[in-house]
Order: sequence, then structure tokens, then C-alpha cells
Amino acid sequence: MQIDSTDRKILRLLQGNAVMPMAELALQAGMSVSPCARRLARLESAGVIKGRAVIINHRALGLAVEVFLRITLDKTRSNAFDEFIAAARQIPEVHAIQTLLGRVDIRMDVRARDLAHYQQIYRERILALPHMSEVESLMLVAEVKNSEALPI
Repeated sequence: MQIDSTDRKILRLLQGNAVMPMAELALQAGMSVSPCARRLARLESAGVIKGRAVIINHRALGLAVEVFLRITLDKTRSNAFDEFIAAARQIPEVHAIQTLLGRVDIRMDVRARDLAHYQQIYRERILALPHMSEVESLMLVAEVKNSEALPI
């Protein structure tokens, strides 16, 4: 799909405010509502726009501790990745799971109310995950930049 400067402008505007009303989006993009709506529908159907989301401040909900785990799996079993990921997905406090190439196989983000809650999750749930050979925990101290926005 070809993306032109008008598409890029629409994407930039939506990155700033994903729930902007169509009339406002069209106005700021410098076009009328119908062509803007058609472009938006085309960007969505082509998969350029995957969706729109509400981003919740997890700290405002009492989840003050964020820990990143770097996990190396024991890959002597052919289904180690699949079994590990299936089990890790069942832990509600695991916010993200990513597979990696390199010395570390998995990166997981865990959110907890406080350090005691994290320790409970770690002892009872994380350490029970299958096929782990090594775990490194990195606790978030400060978030300097976190943006899903692309430089369009």
C-alpha cells in the first residue's frame, strides 16, 4: 500500500489523539470529512492502523512495581518455548511476553502492587514456569520515555 503525505498527516494526528472526531480529524488534515473517512477506512483495512486503544496508567490503579525478566530456557525439549509461553500467558500480572534471538530467549514484563506482591508472584508463579534455566530480574526505577508513536 502506498502511503502519501496526507495519509502520514492523518496517522500523525491519530497518534496524538486516537479518539479525535472525524470532523476534527478532517479539518486538521486539511480535507473534507468524506475523503478523510475513506482514507482512514483504507488505512485500517490495509492493516496500517491495527486498532485504537485506551492507555491506562497502571500506577493510578495501584500497580506501582514494574519488573522486567530476562529468561533463558532449557531448550533440550523441542516444545520448551511453546510450553513456557502457554504457562506464562496464564499469569495475570505478566503484562508482556517477547521472544528474542541471542543469549536471552524471553523478556517478560511483570506489574505488581508493591515489592511484597512481586515477590509472591515471583516465588509462586514465575519460578513454577516450565523449562527455565536462568532468570534475571530488572526493576524499573524511572520511565524516561515510553511511546508507541512512530516518527511519521
